[in-house]
Amino acid sequence: MEENLGILDRGGIADSPAKDQSPKPVTRKNSWLNVLTSATIFYVLLLVALLLTGNPNLFPSLVIVGSFTVPVAYVAFLYERRQFSRLKMPTVSLAFLYGGLVAIIATSFLGPLFIIRYNPGETLAVGLVEEFAKILGVVMISRHRRHDQEMDGLILGAAVGMGFAALESTGYAFTSFLMSSGSISATVEVTLFRGLLSPLGHGTWTAILASVLFRESKDCCFRINLHVIGAYLFVSVLHAMWNGLSLVLTPVIGLELGAITTWVVVGFIGLYVLGARWREAVRLQIAALPTETEAR
Repeated sequence: MEENLGILDRGGIADSPAKDQSPKPVTRKNSWLNVLTSATIFYVLLLVALLLTGNPNLFPSLVIVGSFTVPVAYVAFLYERRQFSRLKMPTVSLAFLYGGLVAIIATSFLGPLFIIRYNPGETLAVGLVEEFAKILGVVMISRHRRHDQEMDGLILGAAVGMGFAALESTGYAFTSFLMSSGSISATVEVTLFRGLLSPLGHGTWTAILASVLFRESKDCCFRINLHVIGAYLFVSVLHAMWNGLSLVLTPVIGLELGAITTWVVVGFIGLYVLGARWREAVRLQIAALPTETEAR
């Protein structure tokens, strides 16, 4: 009966419920809001301290806190809504950091092979490469653990995607700092901009793909079928739209309105589909619960 309870880990990371007890849904504590609030306060304090003291040692901390605040809060938000999943925080944290690093490294190697020169026509190639790299991070994390529960895939996908987003944003922030000849305002602008938009992008797209992959797979092995391929193409197209739709709209409605329209359209589609995946995952969890007679 354990196979139907969404237990991810075999070796003690996830606790198995007692045979005479029916699993209960996780109680939401809104810890994600505490994470978001406290990290935001620390970010402001770091920024004020940097501006007042001019201490350059504070700059890396400012960039890291700014790049990681929203992604971590987003993952915490989904983790608190895992319902009957037996996922543990150490596993999700590992997925965020280790999976994000795998995705970043894979992208750095695969990108030059398929993306010769970045232009509007290459946006789909960018989406295909980065979405493949992120799902590779999910597979690396879960290959020795159970991977047949849609909710587990959704949460681990969000963690890997947001780990990737946080690391990528850190890189963009440092690049902005160097290219602007050390402008703190330019770095803060990039950090805030990417941080606020991060829930609409990488984490959501990888969560959608990983949830479908886990739903279609078995405990013994991953299974790639038309549903998984379709989900991969879908999130890759969303990724391509995020990068390229504003370029198409700008000559018609202007740069700012084109960018805002892109964020709203792509963000809404991604979050709507993610919500549908989450609701389906909950239904599958409930359907897999033992009946009252079986629990006894």
